[in-house]
This record gives sequence, C-alpha cells and structure tokens, in this order.
Amino acid sequence: MNNYLSLKDHVYNYIVDQINNGKLIAGSKVNESAISESLKVSRTPVREALIQLSSEGLLENIPRKGFLIKSLTKEEAKETYFIIGALDGLAASLAAPLLTDKHMKEMEFYIQSMDLAINTGNFLMYHKMQEAFHGVYLAVCPNKSLVNLLLQLEKRFLKNFADPNQVELTKKRLLQTNNEHRKMFELFSKGDSAELERFMKEVHWNIDKTEVIPL
Repeated sequence: MNNYLSLKDHVYNYIVDQINNGKLIAGSKVNESAISESLKVSRTPVREALIQLSSEGLLENIPRKGFLIKSLTKEEAKETYFIIGALDGLAASLAAPLLTDKHMKEMEFYIQSMDLAINTGNFLMYHKMQEAFHGVYLAVCPNKSLVNLLLQLEKRFLKNFADPNQVELTKKRLLQTNNEHRKMFELFSKGDSAELERFMKEVHWNIDKTEVIPL
C-alpha cells in the first residue's frame, strides 16, 4: 500500500475499482465484512469510505438494508451528462492556454495507446488511457474546485463497459470516442478555447450518448 493514502482512501479506491470492473453492479448490496476481510482493515475505514461514496452519489444508504450501488434513471443520466459537459468544457478552455509541448505529447501518446487498446480488445486499458488523457488538462486547470466537482460527477458513470457479446460494437463506439479525443487534441493545439468548450459540451458529452455506456 502507498503510505500517503489513508485506510479510508484505500477502501474508497477499492470499491470504485469494483464498480468499474463490473464486480459491483447497480442495485447490489456492498458487503462491508467481505471488504474488511479482503483488505485486512477494520470496519471503521470501510464505513467511512461508504459514507463518502454515498455523499457523492455512487451509493445509496437504505435503512436496515445497508449501502447499495446506486443506479441512475435515464433523466438523471441526461441531466448529469449536461452538467459534466459544461464543466469539462470549461475546465479544458481554462487549461488550454497553460498546456506545454510536453502536455501535448502526453495527450498524443494516450490517443495512440487508446487505439492500440481498442484494436486488441483491451477495454480496461482503454479506460485507463482515456482517464489519463483527460487527466492531462484537468491537472493543469487552475480552478481546482471545478475539477473536483467534475470528477465527483463522473464517478456516477463508472461501470464495466466490455460486453463479451458485443465486442465489435464496443470497439466501434470506442473508436468514435477516440476520434473525438483527436478533435480535442487538434483544438488544444490551435488554442481555440471557445470551440473546444463548445465541442466538449455539445459533442463529446452529448446527452444522446446516455443510450451508450458513458466514457
């Protein structure tokens, strides 16, 4: 374990990973005892992590039932998409003037890595690379409160998106999303903050995409 993370943070990350990997699905109950035993920690940090996740909207605390993985209704998903698009677009526009050649090379590398992950069917790696791509400009964005709120909202869409029965369809959707990353890269390169903000809000986070799994 990394020393700089608290036990609560380790538990928090573990639960988020379980949701992301599809081991915890919407409507299922979180087994506090199993998590304590798996991570060899007491129930206290587990409870603290669950309370935080509940406050962030990933879990629902049901009296006498415990913590359940919360699902979003279609309308809630659309509303959240709209907010995320506005925040992500604004964060990108604020970060654009501050990006260096090093940042641009990093984003280009992640785009190429996503292509490789898609072509080889490594969807978990794709998820990590797309997260890293967005992380480049979010780390530069000077408004940290905006970034924290954005990341909190995005957690609502964490889930396993690799359907073994629809591999080719998944590849097609991810290739389309990665082409959007290329467009973002192009706009970052041009320094066109206004168009970048519009593109991310109206295209990359288009509410119609709530029909597919959010990325």
